[in-house]
Amino acid sequence: MPRHLSGLLLLLWPLLLLLPPTPAAPGPLARPGLRRLGTRGPGGSPGRRPVSGQPGGARGAGVCRSRPLDLVFIIDSSRSVRPLEFTKVKTFVSQIIDTLDIGAADTRVAVVNYASTVKIEFHLQTHSDKQSLKQAVARITPLSTGTMSGLAIQTAMDEAFTVEAGARGPTSNIPKVAIIVTDGRPQDQVNEVAARARASGIELYAVGVDRADMESLKMIASEPLDEHVFYVETYGVIEKLSSRFQETFCALDPCLLGTHQCQHVCVSDGEGKHHCECSQGYSLNADQKTCSAIDKCALNTHGCEHICVNDRTGSYHCECYEGYTLNQDRKTCSAQDQCAFGTHGCQHICVNDRDRSHHCECYEGYTLNADNKTCSVRSECAGGSHGCQHLCVDDGPAAYHCDCFPGYTLNEDRRTCAAIEEARRLVSTEDACGCEATLAFQERVSSYLQRLNAKHILSGKVSALSHPR
Repeated sequence: MPRHLSGLLLLLWPLLLLLPPTPAAPGPLARPGLRRLGTRGPGGSPGRRPVSGQPGGARGAGVCRSRPLDLVFIIDSSRSVRPLEFTKVKTFVSQIIDTLDIGAADTRVAVVNYASTVKIEFHLQTHSDKQSLKQAVARITPLSTGTMSGLAIQTAMDEAFTVEAGARGPTSNIPKVAIIVTDGRPQDQVNEVAARARASGIELYAVGVDRADMESLKMIASEPLDEHVFYVETYGVIEKLSSRFQETFCALDPCLLGTHQCQHVCVSDGEGKHHCECSQGYSLNADQKTCSAIDKCALNTHGCEHICVNDRTGSYHCECYEGYTLNQDRKTCSAQDQCAFGTHGCQHICVNDRDRSHHCECYEGYTLNADNKTCSVRSECAGGSHGCQHLCVDDGPAAYHCDCFPGYTLNEDRRTCAAIEEARRLVSTEDACGCEATLAFQERVSSYLQRLNAKHILSGKVSALSHPR
C-alpha cells in the first residue's frame, strides 16, 4: 500500500470508530419467524388465529413446555447431500429432539430416510427417551441416489403415521406433524400425495436447502405457507432453524396445552382464549365442547336412490331395497338377477319376474309340484287332450300312444279304432253272397257286437246270439 494512503487511514481511523454500526445484512433464513401450530382434532385443521409468540427463541421456563406430538422427520439423503452435510441434517434433527419432551405420553419421533428408495429408520413407538432416540439418529446413513419426495411422504402416511407403528388415534387429539428436509427438486409428483397427507390430518413443514425448488416446497407444506415453508442457503446454517421449531412446538394456550376439553377442534382466539369447533359432518352441541353427527340423510342432499343410512363418523352411505344391488356410483340401484345367485331352489328352470322376484318352471313333459320348486313327469293321458278313441297309454315325459279295446284294431291315424273282421266270422256261411237274409243278419250281429263290446258285456252275449233257438 502507498505510504500516503496508509497515513490517511491512520488519520481517519478515530473518526470511523465514532460512526454508528451498519445494520447487519439479513441472514440466510429467508422466512419470518414461525407461529405455533394449531391443535388438530380428528379431521380438524390448525387454529386459524394462533397466539402470537414473544420475540426471540424459546419461552421462559415454567411458561412454555413442548406439547405432545406424533412427529416424523422425512430427510433427503440423495447423492446431492454430501456426507458432512448429511451430518448437519442429523444434528438439526437431534437439536429439535432436545427441545421436546420425549416419552410414550409426550412426543414420539420417527425418521423416514429417502432418496430413490425409502427407508423407515425407526417408528414412533421404537424409542421413548431422548438418549436412545438421538443415538438412533446418529446411526442413520445416506441412501445416496434420487429424490423421491412424493414416495417418501406416501410411505410416512401409510407406514409411519399408523396406530400399529405407534401413532395415537384421533380421539387422543395428538397432532400429527411431519418435517421434510430436501435440497433438490422432487423426481416424482408431490402435489397430490401431499394434499392427501394434509387431508388425513398430517401437518407438513417443508425445509429447503441450497438448490431446493421453492414451488415444490409450497406444494408440500400446509397453510399458511409463511409458517410452514423454510429455506436456508446451506446446510451449514440449518441448525439455526431448530430454535424456530422449538418456538413452534411451544404450548402457551389451552389448545396447545390440551386443557381445552374440545371434543374435536380447538381454535385459539388470542390472549389465552379459545373456542371449540367440530370436524366436517358434525355440529357443536349446546355445551360448546362436544359434537354430534349431522343427520346427513335428513338434509335430502344425499342422492341415494333408495335408502340413506347415517354413519357414526358423521357421514352416510346408500343402500338398496331388497332385490336390488348398489351400483358403482354408490348411490343408484339395479334389480338383482335372483336366478343368478343359485339360491332359488328351482329343480328345472328359474325365471326372473319384473317385480324383482322369481318363479320356477319345468321342462317339457313335466309339471310343477305343489312346493312350486320341484317337478314331476306329466301324464299326457290325464290331461284329456290326447285324442285317443279308446285307450291312452303314457310312455314317459311328453310321450304316449293310443290303444283299442279288445276286438278292435288301431287305424292308420294311430288314434281311432275299428272292429276286428273276426266278428264277421262268428256267423258261418258257405256262400257270402248266397242269401241276402244271411248278409243282413251278419250286419245286424256285427253292429250288436260293437255295442256290447263298448259296454264290456260282450262275453255273456256272444254265445246266445251265435246259437239262436
